[in-house]
Amino acid sequence: MIQTRMTKQRAVILDALRHVTSHPTADEVYSMVRNKLPHISLGTVYRNLEYLSSSGTIRRLERAGQQMRFDGNMAPHQHIRCQGCGMVGDIFPPVELPACTKPNAPGFDVLSVDIEFVGVCHACQEKRQ
Repeated sequence: MIQTRMTKQRAVILDALRHVTSHPTADEVYSMVRNKLPHISLGTVYRNLEYLSSSGTIRRLERAGQQMRFDGNMAPHQHIRCQGCGMVGDIFPPVELPACTKPNAPGFDVLSVDIEFVGVCHACQEKRQ
């Protein structure tokens, strides 16, 4: 594995992700880091988010039909997504899940399990009332 250095852009992006719990989209990360790096391009943010997630430094949260979001907190935890607005929150302490037997997945080695809870945030609940 080739080790790539921590560039200034990468360090600023990582710092921004580690200081929020909002699980921002790439566009939101771009807006956050432009305060420190006014000349950074959106493409640079996307490339660095891809690198950081591929290297296991941050989490990429992907769900079909939803915008990709990023999490700088690598401690074990699950996520909850609002069915109304799409906001993502952390569940701490992590929910203890029952032990799973190895699934019958011919042709695959199971590497990880990702469980996401779905709910309705307080703001969306208030809008409904």
